[in-house]
Amino acid sequence: MFRMFVTAMVVIFLLILASIVGSLISERERRRNEAIQEVSQKWGSAQTITGPILTIPFKRFTRNEKGKITSYTDNLHIMPETLYAEVDLNPEIRYRGIYEVILYQALIKISGAFVLPKFEAYDISPENLILRDAFITVGITDLRGIKNTIILNWDSVRLPASPGVKSSEAGQAGFTVFPGVSVSKKEYVFSVDLRLNGSGEFNMTPVGKEIFVSMSSKWDCPSFIGNFLPEKREITPHGFKAGWKVQYLNRNFPQTWTGCNYKLDDSQFGVRLHLPVDQYQKVTRAVKYAIMFIVLTFMAFFLTEIFSRAVIHPVQYTLIGLAIILFYAILLSLSEHIPFNLSYAIASMGVICLISAYAKSVLKSRTVMMMIAGILAVLYLFLFVTLQLEDYALLLGSIGLFVILAAVMYVTRRIDWFDIGRTDGAKKAPDPGKEGDFLETER
Repeated sequence: MFRMFVTAMVVIFLLILASIVGSLISERERRRNEAIQEVSQKWGSAQTITGPILTIPFKRFTRNEKGKITSYTDNLHIMPETLYAEVDLNPEIRYRGIYEVILYQALIKISGAFVLPKFEAYDISPENLILRDAFITVGITDLRGIKNTIILNWDSVRLPASPGVKSSEAGQAGFTVFPGVSVSKKEYVFSVDLRLNGSGEFNMTPVGKEIFVSMSSKWDCPSFIGNFLPEKREITPHGFKAGWKVQYLNRNFPQTWTGCNYKLDDSQFGVRLHLPVDQYQKVTRAVKYAIMFIVLTFMAFFLTEIFSRAVIHPVQYTLIGLAIILFYAILLSLSEHIPFNLSYAIASMGVICLISAYAKSVLKSRTVMMMIAGILAVLYLFLFVTLQLEDYALLLGSIGLFVILAAVMYVTRRIDWFDIGRTDGAKKAPDPGKEGDFLETER
């Protein structure tokens, strides 16, 4: 019982070391994220396009407590009647030290048409409109990513863009264009071409009564994000193509509004370009199985003690456990430089060979060495398959543990646990009910 208690303390000590390895994984992942953020700040962060949105200032009148009429300026925001966007994402991988950063250059073609509403429906008289101050806002998350001179085609008139947004009601960052608007003309067509640098993901905000967005890229591992999934998509080893169609009834803000009563960002959709293998996530999942590896490996050696009548010192258990914990550190360090599967193969084979050779030196048995190597090989193979099958990891893990428990129960079914540790001199007391035993006792 004392040896079992000491072994339990060794297991607790090893679990503490496993948690330290988990903290090391989190630290390396934070350092990776900092490297990505540093490169993205210089190239361009994740981009979101909002707009264009036509804004027409107008005068409102109110009467104060003294009966005097005063005026103030409010804004009427108008969405496009139709909006078409063609997006071509050209991915590029840059390196910051040992870390990979996914960047892209987006070639965007936006076109559509504005239809002026009936101003009387918003309690606005046409004579109160300040048409000379009308402006168009196109929201862009990171202006550092703009790489071309932006010209807006407004009814065959080329209008240059000005940096910044005139009203934060239609966006927090972007550019502004001042078009010519007349009450006598109800419809205006527009188009604009953008070339943006960005990183990680690209999003669109559905401003428009009907929105059609097509997106293509040579990146073969996309993740579609946001409030709307593409109606059609095609993913091949050579890249992907996707198309969205969004109606204005699908979002939570109207086609035309005044003031700043709505949040446009809640309806964004787009794509995230991510690496197909996140080694930090896989190593973190592997560390969660540390207690299973420690307990099952110790159980294998404990059963070896029982069947071979050998004695393994707690210090030797500690060294074996340290080898198991070292597996995760080796896996983490190797996976930052070479593919994860190869890293796993190298780390697991190294630990299996180390523990098996140590078992042969301690127990002086080639058979025991082969048995320990086989058990460890099955365990590491089981963990590898579990890490690959993310959707079925819980199912596979539960079945695997059930099979392992059943195997242990079968192997130990004939062991007399009360007889373990009893010396030859401490034999069972004779039963006085048996005459032979009684006579032997008398002698």
